[in-house]
Amino acid sequence: MQITQLPIFFEHIQQQLPRCQNEMRRLFHGRGQTWSGLEQITADWIGQQLIVTLFKPVEEDFHEQLTQGLLQLFQSEEWQSVSGIGIGLQHRYQHGAPFEVIAGEIHEHTIGVENGLQYQLVLGKNQNMGLFLDMRLGRQWVQEHAQGKRVLNLFSYTCGFSVAAMAGGAHKVLNVDMAKGALSRGRENHRLNQHDLYDVNFLGHDIFRSWGKITKFGPYDLVIIDPPSFQKGSFALTKDYKKILRRLPSLLNEGGEVLACVNSPVVSEDFLIDSMAEEAPELTFIERLANPEEFADIDEQASLKVMVFHS
Repeated sequence: MQITQLPIFFEHIQQQLPRCQNEMRRLFHGRGQTWSGLEQITADWIGQQLIVTLFKPVEEDFHEQLTQGLLQLFQSEEWQSVSGIGIGLQHRYQHGAPFEVIAGEIHEHTIGVENGLQYQLVLGKNQNMGLFLDMRLGRQWVQEHAQGKRVLNLFSYTCGFSVAAMAGGAHKVLNVDMAKGALSRGRENHRLNQHDLYDVNFLGHDIFRSWGKITKFGPYDLVIIDPPSFQKGSFALTKDYKKILRRLPSLLNEGGEVLACVNSPVVSEDFLIDSMAEEAPELTFIERLANPEEFADIDEQASLKVMVFHS
């Protein structure tokens, strides 16, 4: 990280702020390696708050200049014009990802808006706030393709895909995740958007031990698979993803679709294409969805891969 590059960081944020309005967005994505000397810093605009994250330790003078720059931003006309509330700095490289409020106020529990939909988020407490911003166009695709469909949302986390599906007119959605706390927040996300929970089901079980229950709710017109790259004791990407893919033909209605996602930098899109051809040859690869422009990455294969398949 180079202190001489910090003016570029602040210039870009000031350019991007007015474009967001009330929608949450990644404002600066150093992790994509497209900003020389700023590879370990990001900035997100969430609920009128700016959350800056460092992913590796920095020199004391870098931290001091970053803090001073954020304080100046808080006093700027650009900040006032977007009705900013507060600026926080999170240190993801440290145990517990400690968080410091730099200016104003940070509301730990806040509402983020994306594509007009609302999500309950927790800022500064954990590594993940409750929604992954790089999946914005994936959720948009689901909303645009869910009309009248029965949807299976595997590894549903806080049910972002489910909220998008119901907003798009889905007939039914089943969310499956072993983290019952995440599913509880998913319920609240649906309530926040005035969705009828009669049409949304939540299964807090290990997917690999629940195929009977999952099949019982089917068959499905759309299956969404968005697993973690690794979850100790429950999921290893290269080993376990194929176990899911081979189940798809028995889960899908004729003409059904699959949105298969992977966000590991060490796995390319070919892993999903080849694995699907091997485990579920009945399905055809259609396209890879574009990632949001704000998540530009020097290596397309290292970034989020969101792949569409059709039966």
